[in-house]
Amino acid sequence: MSQQRFDYSDLFKLQKQHFETVLQQERLYARKERLLKIKRWIKKHPDLIKEALYKDFQKSPQEVAISEIKPVIGEINTALKKLRDWNQPQNVGTPLTLIGTRAKVVKEPKGVTLVIAPWNFPFMLAIGPVISAIAAGNTVVLKPSEMTPHTEQLIQQMIEAIFDKKEVAVITGGIEETQALLALPWNHIFFTGSPQVGKIIMQKAANYLTSVTLELGGRNAVLVTKNTNLRATAKKLAWGKFFNNGQSCVSPNYLLIDSSIKAAFIDELKYEFVEMYGNYPEEIKANPALARVVNNKHYKRICKLVDHTLSEDGNIIFGNHRDNEENYLSPTVLTIKSTDSPIFQEEIFGPVLPILEYKNLDQAIEIINNVEPALALYIFSNSKKTQKKIIRNTSAGTTVINDTTIQFAHPNLPFGGVGMSGMGKAHGYFGFLEFTNQRAILKQRKKLTTSQLIYPKYNAIKNLIIKYITWNE
Repeated sequence: MSQQRFDYSDLFKLQKQHFETVLQQERLYARKERLLKIKRWIKKHPDLIKEALYKDFQKSPQEVAISEIKPVIGEINTALKKLRDWNQPQNVGTPLTLIGTRAKVVKEPKGVTLVIAPWNFPFMLAIGPVISAIAAGNTVVLKPSEMTPHTEQLIQQMIEAIFDKKEVAVITGGIEETQALLALPWNHIFFTGSPQVGKIIMQKAANYLTSVTLELGGRNAVLVTKNTNLRATAKKLAWGKFFNNGQSCVSPNYLLIDSSIKAAFIDELKYEFVEMYGNYPEEIKANPALARVVNNKHYKRICKLVDHTLSEDGNIIFGNHRDNEENYLSPTVLTIKSTDSPIFQEEIFGPVLPILEYKNLDQAIEIINNVEPALALYIFSNSKKTQKKIIRNTSAGTTVINDTTIQFAHPNLPFGGVGMSGMGKAHGYFGFLEFTNQRAILKQRKKLTTSQLIYPKYNAIKNLIIKYITWNE
């Protein structure tokens, strides 16, 4: 099918005209009013959000409240409270050579922006960047994920109910619609998804030198040292790994554990898993806290990865119960022997946790560094010295000590990756900055200026001045 079938140039022009004639001149209260419209709609329709997410992959209402609704409301509340401070011009100091000038940095919106959202948290990861874009004063075209169709329809219903398309518009559909959108000269693109698609986004954006924010994934490591509380660690890991059925960009992807505590830790992990999710396969499957894999294609990919691993070097600790009709793979923990294991070669993005033991901390650090920098690194250790050593010798987009996944919920921390796990940051002030041009303003006095002291023609005095400011300032 030809891309020409989908032509969004009229929508782009409409938003561009609205931005240039209205948004660039408006007061901050107008941005706040748009944010309040989103908040009011969500407060009025939480059950619709929960219903859509359940239909898409049986996500529990509790998880929807925690991971889809609460973060969005939190983003709005933070922006409403701090937007005036965020938008204040920043005065900067004056160097000796520019005495007489005044300088500042002003925040201005980038313009017409595109947000492309993923399927794993389809409401929150769609609306969150929209909030940042609106707070910064931009227009937005939002492309939700077609892989969660009920949430996609709900988002379209919400946006069309509260916004004119010249302010915020939703485009539904799949790859062809996305390709048509990427052909336009956006002022900024915010993408959340896989590194493979992130590369495509960058290539398309390069045609217009469009700035991009890429929130990608990665093989997130959990490093457990021998000087840690095993039961507390097991509890936190069981929750963090199987939240949203492991379909999270910050989900632990593999566990590195000191060989001296491996057996004891596995016993604790079994105990904590049973406490949360049940003991018997039927009981676990019926637990409403466990979502399903989003679709059959993704389900088959994960199952194939597990089967390949078990045929080579993997051993099941627990789990691996399946229902093809429901796209159900029970939470699965397995051990592997080395980083050559098939399951170590890619991001799992599902309810499977491989465990790999190490003999000393340097070996664990080497394993982490032989994988591209991930979005998250989780360190479980009671030793500050050990914590500092790991952080100093590794790289990651985010790092959490003695817990998992909760960094995403912190409103005052930047969220984003490094290298293959992404570029740019999200949330709060950092998300606001992604959609903002930080414009430098320098005001010079009208007549005699210090810079004129170095204009040609050069003479002995000017040479001394140049020498002084070159080497002594």
